[in-house]
Amino acid sequence: MSLSIGIVGLPNVGKSTLFTALTNKGGLAANYPFATIEPNVGIVPVPDARLDALAAIDHPAKIVPATVEFVDIAGLVEGASKGEGLGNQFLANIRETDAICEVVRFFSDPDVVHVNGKVNPTSDVETIKTELILADIGTLDKAIPRLEKEAKRDKAGAKKLEVAKKVLEGLNEGHRARTLGLDEDERAAIYDLHLLTMKPILYIANVDEDALDADLAEIDGCAPVPISAKVEADLAELDPEEAKEYLEAMGLSESGLARLVREAYKLLGLQSYFTSGETETRAWTIPIGAKAPQAAGVIHSDFERGFIKAETASFTDYVELGGEVGCRNAGKLRQEGKEYVVQDGDVMHFKFNV
Repeated sequence: MSLSIGIVGLPNVGKSTLFTALTNKGGLAANYPFATIEPNVGIVPVPDARLDALAAIDHPAKIVPATVEFVDIAGLVEGASKGEGLGNQFLANIRETDAICEVVRFFSDPDVVHVNGKVNPTSDVETIKTELILADIGTLDKAIPRLEKEAKRDKAGAKKLEVAKKVLEGLNEGHRARTLGLDEDERAAIYDLHLLTMKPILYIANVDEDALDADLAEIDGCAPVPISAKVEADLAELDPEEAKEYLEAMGLSESGLARLVREAYKLLGLQSYFTSGETETRAWTIPIGAKAPQAAGVIHSDFERGFIKAETASFTDYVELGGEVGCRNAGKLRQEGKEYVVQDGDVMHFKFNV
C-alpha cells in the first residue's frame, strides 16, 4: 500500500524548507507567503535498518524499502475555507492524502517573517483547525439537503443523514469530526463525503537546533514531533556516513524523517513485513492486524486470491539463524494459514495458486 501525507502549515513556518530537506527535492523554498503554489510531491524511502540486516544475509540484487509520499501543500491563511489566499487549492489537494502533517513554527528567526507578525504555535494550530472545520461545515451544509432526499428512499440514506447531522453539530461546537467518537459503521456512512477533519493529523514542531530534545506540550491532544528544518536541510547535503556522524555529534540517534515516518505509521496503525532472497530484499507496508492473505495481496492481488499458505519467520530468528535455511533447520520457519495475523518484521514467502 502507498501512504500519502499532506504537509500543511501557515506561510513561513518552514514547511517548504522541511519538505525539500526530507525529500531531497529541489523545490521552491522562500521566506514569503505562497512560496508553494502548486503542491510539490516527493516519494521518500522509509528508513529501516532491518533491511540492511536481511540483505547482509541474502545478498540480494537490490534492496527495496517501503515508501511514503509527501505532498507539500500551499500555505494556508485565515479565511481559506472561503477562498482566501490559495485556500481552495489547499483544500482540494489535502482531500487526496491519507493523513495531515501540520508544521507548526517554534523556531525564532527575525529574517523569516511570520504571516501574523509573531511566533504563536497555539494560534497557528487554531487557525488551521478552524479553517478545516469551516470547510467541512460547508461540505455538510451542501450535502444534507441531498441526503434528506435519499433518506426518504432507503435505510442507508437515513443512516448517512443521521451521522451527517451528528457530525455537523460537533463541528459547530468546534470539534474535529475524528474526535467525535464515531463507530466503524458511522465512519463508513459518511466516508464518501471526504471530510477533512476525519483525517488523522500529526503535528511537527519546527524547532531551533538546540531544542530538538525539548519537552513540548501537547498540541490539540497530540504530542508534537520536534524536528529542525535547518538540521534536516544540513543532513540532506551529506552522504550517509557523514550524516551519521553529524547526528551523533548532535546527540541524535536518528533523523527527523525517521522520527516522522515512525510516528506516521503509529498514527495510521501501520507496520512492515519483509520478503527476502537473491532477487531482492523488500519491505511491505500493511495495517496492523492484517492477516496473511491481505499481506500477500499487497504484493499482487493474485497472491491474495489464490493464497494457500505463508512460510514465515520472525525477523529476529531470520537474522540470528542466518536466513531461511537456518530457520528451517531449527524449526523456526512456520507454515501459516489464512487466519494468521502478520507481525511487524515477519519475513514471509507466499504459496498461491490461481
